[in-house]
Amino acid sequence: MTLKNNNILAVIPARGGSKGVLRKNLRHINGKSLIAHAADCVKQLDWIDAIVVSSDDDEIRAHARDSDIDVPFTRPEELSTDDAKSIDVWKHAWLYCENHYNKKFDISVLLEPTSPMRTAEDITNAVNLLIEKQALSVATVSKTPGHYTPHKTLQLSEAGFIAPYLENGIKYSIRQHIPNYYHRNGICYATTRESLVEKNNLMEQQCIPIIIERPVVNIDEEIDLKLAEVLLSEIHIN
Repeated sequence: MTLKNNNILAVIPARGGSKGVLRKNLRHINGKSLIAHAADCVKQLDWIDAIVVSSDDDEIRAHARDSDIDVPFTRPEELSTDDAKSIDVWKHAWLYCENHYNKKFDISVLLEPTSPMRTAEDITNAVNLLIEKQALSVATVSKTPGHYTPHKTLQLSEAGFIAPYLENGIKYSIRQHIPNYYHRNGICYATTRESLVEKNNLMEQQCIPIIIERPVVNIDEEIDLKLAEVLLSEIHIN
């Protein structure tokens, strides 16, 4: 089934290497791995034409298959390093899947397992907005708390002293005076073939944000697993 005559590919990137949380993509929250959370979410959408996991890791690839997700390829080694760019990983999966399924995909969504607090509605909203606005890409974002903005950020000098990151940052002691900032939360990226495959563009041009108002956790440290488990239990996303 297509959505408004668009063939749509969902890519779940899940390499084996991780430093902050070992074997991160296989870790469990509320009885399900991070990969399973992403898979179970996107499988609710009958207009997704193909769902694949991109991984270099045999255990992850086997686990993805156990979660009823296709794994038609092994991610190349050069795209599995700490320095590998998401756009290159995504583009590789896109082109490989077009050849594998003998189908041209008009749109693709990238769903990072390390952001387990997504809903099927988040993905639907992103793709619908992409189509309706005829944008090149859409990204979900969260508002950055005031104390994490550039106006509150400090940096450490070589002499060991702290100073505001911004030259006039010391003037912004009141949170209400700080302008709004936003950061990527990994819940959903949606883009067109023209943007990513043909122009190698992800967020550089014409990227429309979807602001997620509810609490969101990205799994970077062990404590994030515990926090996500508490929040998921309280707000009943999955």
